Amino acid sequence: MASISSNPLLKPHHRLSLNPSKPPSKLSRIHCSSSPHSLLDLPSQSPQSYNCSTPLVKQEPDINITHSNPITIIPSTKSSQKPKWNIFQQATAAALDAIEQNFISKVLEKPHPLPKTADPRVQISGNYAPVSEQEPHQSLPVEGRIPPFINGVYVRNGANPLLEPVAGHHLFDGDGMIHAVTFRNGKAAYCCRFTETERLKQEREIGKPVFPKAIGELHGHSGIARLMLFYARGLIGLLDSSNGTGVANTGLIYFHDRLLAMSEDDLPYHVKITPNGDLETVGRYDFDGQLSSAMIAHPKLDPVSKELFALSYDVIQKPYLKYFRFSPDGKKSADVEIELDQPTMMHDFAITENFVIVPDQQVVFKLQEMIRGGSPVIYDKNKIARFGILPKYAKDAKEMKWVEVPECFCFHLWNAWEDEETGEIVVIGSCMTPADSIFNECDESLESVLSEIRLDPRTGKSTRRPIISEPEQLNLEAGMVNRNRLGRKTRYAYLAIAEPWPKVSGFAKVDLQSGEVRKFIYGDNCYGGEPYFIPRDAGSKREDDGYIVTFVHNEETSESELRIVNAADMRLEASVKLPSRVPYGFHGTFIGSKELQSQA
Repeated sequence: MASISSNPLLKPHHRLSLNPSKPPSKLSRIHCSSSPHSLLDLPSQSPQSYNCSTPLVKQEPDINITHSNPITIIPSTKSSQKPKWNIFQQATAAALDAIEQNFISKVLEKPHPLPKTADPRVQISGNYAPVSEQEPHQSLPVEGRIPPFINGVYVRNGANPLLEPVAGHHLFDGDGMIHAVTFRNGKAAYCCRFTETERLKQEREIGKPVFPKAIGELHGHSGIARLMLFYARGLIGLLDSSNGTGVANTGLIYFHDRLLAMSEDDLPYHVKITPNGDLETVGRYDFDGQLSSAMIAHPKLDPVSKELFALSYDVIQKPYLKYFRFSPDGKKSADVEIELDQPTMMHDFAITENFVIVPDQQVVFKLQEMIRGGSPVIYDKNKIARFGILPKYAKDAKEMKWVEVPECFCFHLWNAWEDEETGEIVVIGSCMTPADSIFNECDESLESVLSEIRLDPRTGKSTRRPIISEPEQLNLEAGMVNRNRLGRKTRYAYLAIAEPWPKVSGFAKVDLQSGEVRKFIYGDNCYGGEPYFIPRDAGSKREDDGYIVTFVHNEETSESELRIVNAADMRLEASVKLPSRVPYGFHGTFIGSKELQSQA
């Protein structure tokens, strides 16, 4: 999400000190409702598709772990201690707490009902609710057979708030938690851990949320008041934002021998995978001092050059947007500053063999809207959406060619390539309307239409068409193409069926040429998340030679599992029974066992 680290109000440079002699503080924890049903439930449909409940041959595990058996719940992290504050700081902290409770909460916020997009009773209910950490559970029950070539770790990121919200809360605001399934010789293990961001560690020590939540809290006058409260706490040394304010809850990528957890409000965090499948946060990673600004959560790894391409955007000061890249050995290029008239929501972008494709769309940041009582994230109806085409190795943004694509907002772009016959750039993305419905409550039903967008850099014109025919139209969000063909022409995309919105009832394999759709539906009361494609071999002639892995949760039984589906025929190959509930989350990646051998 948006970077707030550049805001001078969010940079109180006072370090928090700890008193090791004091006992751990009593934390305010979220208690999940026993009901398996989310307040976000909408009427569901039962599309015609392959029935995922087809029985599989059960593979007996080494140990019998069933959902009814007791499971080891690990505390949210290591020991926590109360901060060591002097008398002045203690008195000021109490005064600021009183201002927060008696003025901000009761006077500014209580009279104004929270919209659904910021109401924690909606945003983190049911299987959106957080869970505690789990240490590795080995040899889990498996139905079917795990394909023998799948050896490595599938990791998926998500938002999992450690502490109970004190005000508005959007799903994107939660602390980062990574869920990991390790595959080794046909067996599977599972664990989940918080990514130990500086923000999480300080809030754990203090015992309450004190860092501003960019989407759920920063609305109107109360949002301004909470920013000032944050600044005041930093000014007297109650917290320290100099080492980052982010949550690392969105994207994951394995690059330069490191697993990096990312969100748009901070630098990446390096997380190490241990030999037994556990996760350990190494720390905030700045590429040995080369990276000084936040990086968006969807950098692109070129499968041929092995370079990493990335963007960084700022909502406060120019340049609002920067482009840069990393060599395979982690050396950063100079920033290319891209001139924009106003800060723009830029969650994703695309690469081709020779270009980067930069969306400049109609969801923008206008902080002055908070003064008027609104949200700083708005839809600018007077702006014309456009896509920039920039050579990968450009040294100046003057090489950028902009092509207008009116009324287009793609939260995610799945792939792009160069059409040699026409000279156009082909972009595959899901076009969402209303564009800002993820952030602001609206009455219209959200639509996310998989689209082919053609950009002509010579004429500056564009065309756009839905890939799927109208009778078969689906909301498709979250997914990928074969990562070995990223930036090159692909035939298939594997995308989450976001119906009933915002839940995911299955995934679709879409033929990008014909528009043919093959569905894999999770079953009654079952919902999941992003489908992740694991290719069998980088040199395989068949683009769909591989398997889809995805987490699935049964809201009736409250059981979770990882399903493995053959991407070629869309048949269920195996189901790994997990020892605890896995909340719906965001994006993941797969790291092969050979890659892990060189892990930093």
